[in-house]
Amino acid sequence: MARSDAHGGYLCRLESLPGGELSRLGRESLEADGEQSEGAGLLVSVAKKVVRFAYDAPHTYGRRGAQWYGKHHALATRLSTVFGVTVHAYVFDPDELEQVATYGGGHRVGGETLVYDQAEIEDEELSDEAFDELRERWPLGYLGRLLGLTRPELLRLPYARSVLIPLDVDAPPALEPLFPEHSPDPRG
Repeated sequence: MARSDAHGGYLCRLESLPGGELSRLGRESLEADGEQSEGAGLLVSVAKKVVRFAYDAPHTYGRRGAQWYGKHHALATRLSTVFGVTVHAYVFDPDELEQVATYGGGHRVGGETLVYDQAEIEDEELSDEAFDELRERWPLGYLGRLLGLTRPELLRLPYARSVLIPLDVDAPPALEPLFPEHSPDPRG
């Protein structure tokens, strides 16, 4: 797999996604995390029923933006309560670290951080296959297994089919493209 860009967000597993409250939840959570919601959006992506929520705002772009998700978990807290699911806030910075913080019922219930420079690798001459197996035990590999994805699939989530929800509008977003198996048959 080609080197990935840094990214972060909030992940959970859902069969479907009621979108009516997402604008409000995103806006309130962003403001609780000390950021302005004006002009921001919430990008919702889905792959194999794993839903990724990530803000579309200047403070979430690039490496610095990816690492923003390491300390700002208001949306993970709210989503875990509203949808009654486990939500994982994650950071992937291929130059520095990977981090996962897990929330259930509105409370932090776990998490792990791996700083690459501090990773204990016993054999400096690992084959590519052995190194890939090692990374499967790192935080994002373990998270991928929990969600039913491989590590490469999890790292490609920012490029999955997506819908951008403006936080300035309270109208329910059209989320049907994300869950095509739950969409009404257009043929009647």
